[in-house]
Amino acid sequence: MATLRLENGHVLTMEPGAEVISPGVVIAEGPLLSYVGPAGAAPDTPGATVVDCTNCAVLPGLVNAHTHVSMTLLRGFADDMPLQPWLEEKIWPTEMKLTGEDVYWGALLGICEMLRGGVTCFNDMYHFYRDAARAAVDGGIRACPSGVLLGFLPNAEALVREARDFVAETLAQGHPRLHPMLAPHAPYTCPDALLEQVLHYSQELNCPLHIHVSETRTEVQESLEEFGKTPVERLEMLGLFDRRVCAVHCVHLTDRDIEVLAEKQVGIVHCPGSNLKLASGFAPISRLLRAGAVVGLGTDGCASNNNLDLFQEMLLAGIVDKAVLGDPTTVPALQALAMATREAARVLALEDLIGTLRPGKRADLAVVDLSRPHLQPLHSLPSQLVYAARADDVKLTVVEGEIVYQEGKLTKLDEAEVIAKATECARRLMA
Repeated sequence: MATLRLENGHVLTMEPGAEVISPGVVIAEGPLLSYVGPAGAAPDTPGATVVDCTNCAVLPGLVNAHTHVSMTLLRGFADDMPLQPWLEEKIWPTEMKLTGEDVYWGALLGICEMLRGGVTCFNDMYHFYRDAARAAVDGGIRACPSGVLLGFLPNAEALVREARDFVAETLAQGHPRLHPMLAPHAPYTCPDALLEQVLHYSQELNCPLHIHVSETRTEVQESLEEFGKTPVERLEMLGLFDRRVCAVHCVHLTDRDIEVLAEKQVGIVHCPGSNLKLASGFAPISRLLRAGAVVGLGTDGCASNNNLDLFQEMLLAGIVDKAVLGDPTTVPALQALAMATREAARVLALEDLIGTLRPGKRADLAVVDLSRPHLQPLHSLPSQLVYAARADDVKLTVVEGEIVYQEGKLTKLDEAEVIAKATECARRLMA
């Protein structure tokens, strides 16, 4: 079993209340962490691969709790548009031309970007999800793949059954880096019957759900007109929140909505970059956190954000609420960092595996080079990581104890080939 030893770093475990360990040592034996602590107490590890992390931060791998990773192919294709015309006139018609190979190469392009930026796990909702899962396996990243389920498609019922079979097969195979979900797109695209069927399969297979919720004012208003309930109230009535649910956006919420989401411990994914670009609004993050809700971070897809950079999302999560509320103390740096690590893992029901550095957990890690001018002097590690660090400051990314990115080089992927293939797919789609 291979052993990996990271020495001399500033170790930020992201365990609640834990202090920075400096100089610290992190040891992974195979896919699991075996030691996280001060250098003076670290055991000897003869034969280990040793990485010197002097002047570096060692932290849990970042978790992108919501994206449509193969939308890398649509990056910059339909910018500066409102959400509904963006979806109905540009995105959905183009996606109807997608093939499995398009999704595979688009996913690999996004995986290259995420691994370079310290992201070790992503939660994906898209078409041809088997091909996205194949890309995750080939790229060496952890993933929560799911197929987007749209009630208005003529074969919607068959697609739900196919998604159920994919989850069952993936769980049976037991791949250590694949954690499948079921993903009804949103309350406004899924009738009650489809949502009830998905709920049934979620109970049968004991798998989480992944759904967009209350992203725009229009969505909430139309739900009130049609059902007499907000999207949150409708999903609660149908029983979806009795399962582990990853609810994305949650921008327009009533006081009752916030109470329900917190009480049911629904995993909320805040996507500030996408919300800002599509002018969806400002999610009430401070109110959700005060209510005890579980809130993680996601990028959304590259068609509505244009990158998969969790450092950018941490920065936005940390500063946008301050400006909106006129309160510089809200969403402090450590909270924003938790939203990209520990809390995002909770959102995905993976908190027992990832999100913090603790012996027995999976060895998913990111190492950030702190020696660069914009990260010095080092007064506060969380503040530097959230307010000053960038994705290209990442020096090393480790998934399941294996180095998948180191100092500009991906170890499992030919980046030039991925870019060329993805570009070819994108040109065909645009033609």
